[in-house]
Amino acid sequence: MTPSRRLILASQSPARLGLLRQAGFAPEVIVSGFDEDAVTAPTPAELALALAEAKASVVAARPEARGALVVGCDSVLDLDGEALGKPADAEEATARWKAMRGRAGTLQTGHCVYDTASGRYASGTGSTVVRFGEPTDAEIAAYVASGEPLHVAGAFTLDGRSAPFIDGIDGDHGNVIGLSLPLLRRLLAQLDVSVTELWARQD
Repeated sequence: MTPSRRLILASQSPARLGLLRQAGFAPEVIVSGFDEDAVTAPTPAELALALAEAKASVVAARPEARGALVVGCDSVLDLDGEALGKPADAEEATARWKAMRGRAGTLQTGHCVYDTASGRYASGTGSTVVRFGEPTDAEIAAYVASGEPLHVAGAFTLDGRSAPFIDGIDGDHGNVIGLSLPLLRRLLAQLDVSVTELWARQD
């Protein structure tokens, strides 16, 4: 099976790339290089969406993306209405985890699919409630020392070292990892594209 269209992921996230590959896609990767600090929004959900739209549009405008479908995503954790992205340093990651433990936050992931052939795009935000456990100070220190939380929105992952510290979620787990496949399918459908058209050939 040969995909009918090229699919480009406008993200350097290995987790998002992995989700797409596991679901049968073979996306190319073009990193937007967009300055995320240039965007503000009233709520965490709107911020995630604005960033996803910006990343997708920047990559879609490049000559090498001509004719392709471009997927842009961005995730932030909504904790008490504050948008928490990647922590700046180990100290911030430690403080973040001490504030999150025993509580719940909402992981907001903005998605934007840009069809460079038609100039149309579709976008939406996936929301998943994350219920954090209560790791000890020593466990938090060890996790921060691993370096993992410095590279991910909210300072945690659902599929990495912090998984034992997350008691559960309400919603799509892929959305927490970085990309909601059901939401992607709905956005593609708005652009008259079926996910099955984009499946890569199986050897």
